[in-house]
Amino acid sequence: MILRQLGRFIFGKSMSNSQMGDEKLSVFWGMPILSSDSISSVAYAVEEILWVLVPAVGFASFLWMPRISLTIIALLLILTFSYRHIVDAYPNGGGAYIVAKENLGPQFGLIAGASLMVDYTLTVAVSITSGTAAVTSALPYLYPYRVWIAVFFIFLVSVGNIRGVRESSRLFSYPTYAFILSIIALIAVGLYKSATGQNISVPIVDSPAVDIGTQAITIFILLKAFASGCAALTGVEAVVDAVPHFKEPRTKNAKIVYLMLAGAIIICFGGIAYLAHLYHALPNHQVTIIAQLSLDVFGRGTMFYIISATTAIILAMAANTAFAGFPTLLSVIAQDGYMPRQLSMRGHRLNYNNGIVMLTVMAMVLVLIFKADTHKLIALYAVGVFTSFTLSQSGMVIRWWKTRAKGWVLKLAANGLGAIATATTVIIVGVNKFTEGAWVVVVVVPILILIMMKIKSHYQSVAQQLDIPNDFLPELKFTTTYSHHVIVPIDSLNAMVVKALRYARSLTPNVEAFHVEIYEGAADKLRRKWALLDSDIPLIIKSSPYREVVNLLTDYIDSEEHASQPGDVITVLLPQFFVSHRWQMALHNNTSLFIANAMLKKRNVVVSILPFYLDDIKAYRLSKGFDK
Repeated sequence: MILRQLGRFIFGKSMSNSQMGDEKLSVFWGMPILSSDSISSVAYAVEEILWVLVPAVGFASFLWMPRISLTIIALLLILTFSYRHIVDAYPNGGGAYIVAKENLGPQFGLIAGASLMVDYTLTVAVSITSGTAAVTSALPYLYPYRVWIAVFFIFLVSVGNIRGVRESSRLFSYPTYAFILSIIALIAVGLYKSATGQNISVPIVDSPAVDIGTQAITIFILLKAFASGCAALTGVEAVVDAVPHFKEPRTKNAKIVYLMLAGAIIICFGGIAYLAHLYHALPNHQVTIIAQLSLDVFGRGTMFYIISATTAIILAMAANTAFAGFPTLLSVIAQDGYMPRQLSMRGHRLNYNNGIVMLTVMAMVLVLIFKADTHKLIALYAVGVFTSFTLSQSGMVIRWWKTRAKGWVLKLAANGLGAIATATTVIIVGVNKFTEGAWVVVVVVPILILIMMKIKSHYQSVAQQLDIPNDFLPELKFTTTYSHHVIVPIDSLNAMVVKALRYARSLTPNVEAFHVEIYEGAADKLRRKWALLDSDIPLIIKSSPYREVVNLLTDYIDSEEHASQPGDVITVLLPQFFVSHRWQMALHNNTSLFIANAMLKKRNVVVSILPFYLDDIKAYRLSKGFDK
């Protein structure tokens, strides 16, 4: 009872289906909950570009930083308007998986779905570890505990999502807006101080910064930096996946969110990239670029800690984008039979709890494996998401070509441009990040596809074996009479056993009691009491020198010793008492539960557990006068 109340307090009370409408999102609440991943990526995308450029070309990095950032922003605009078309065409969600499946074929849908699963998992891991880095930048003495801080953040976000879409939107929206405002303040004040020549030297930090390279700039280095910065575009898919979560008109609201998302990223990502260019911020393992810029612009004062806090919170909360998109995606795939059907069922708070738990576990495993190192996790990032981008854009090109709907030429051109741009980015990211860890994604995605195909094959096989064609239904007659034989395994003769035998006799006259004698003479007491019972139910006693109960009962059922006839329905009726406290069950052998597990593996045998509660047994004894 206490555990149940604690669970209700943490995860919330159950909600009825009629409350589904209350869980829908408005534009104000939907924008931060579904866009926090993309918006928060400003905190690490700029840094990842510098991690490539600075060790290679040194201070020449700051000449190329604005150009690379503008290229990424241009790609964002292409994706934004392309996905607005997908929102119109597929208002029931599903995103790249549905688009690719319907227009390119089921195999391409599985590629998109598997790629997004990997991307959403990495989104949680990268966002949380980046948030942890922001915390340890402000509070360096917490750095040794970064892994467990990250695991705690993942748990916290998962609890918020299990409580429901509406509550998670309230919980996670304010930090997103606070982060946007604090970054705008940092950009505005930073630009003002740069323009007026005030304090534009980055403060010295205790930990060593990256080595500054002196190579000449090459196309390879630029492409690698671009590939790293593309982390800023992850999470764009989440809005189209979660269109059903919006209030009506849901398509209009989702499209507005896309415009707001693009505006926020352009301002925040573009502004921080430009500040890093002006202030010549250098990447550092223990002090993030945003922390360095905040120190330089505001000093170690109130605004520095506000920016550090909001950055840490939004990076942790950015994982919420994945928690909104991943379970919804899995539910759509599960409805098609490619994932376990439990993932398509809503939980007690009208969300997809099983998908949330699955994402939580996988993200925690990644954080533990990579020791909460954002830089290492980033190497795995973006390949999956840009693969899904490419498939969704290509699928929309096919759709517009086939349907020739109103305005199809412009839409086809937009999605075609998106397909070319994202396909090019996949190649760039894949080649440049392959040896750094992207090969893991290339291996994992086919494995996931194989698993999904096996699941689909299993469901098809089960359906085929269980199906009865409608033409055969009239031929199925229920006039044939079947004999019923019941075997009741017993340990002793007591009130519970007597009630079980009476219940068995009410089903059929063919009843046997079965007992295993573990030690010689151990069944003598049972024989004497059975004789006093004066019942016509036969008592079968088998000796077991090896103290085996389950195997002996199985052998007896397989033999021809019992009274059943070929074709009889055999039921093993297991009386099992239950105590008032769960811990007390550990004090008893619970042999009937082991027997039930073994009997379930036998064909043509029905297993039935007859529960008895001690209070009911006590009442039965009183009714029979046993306790007078």
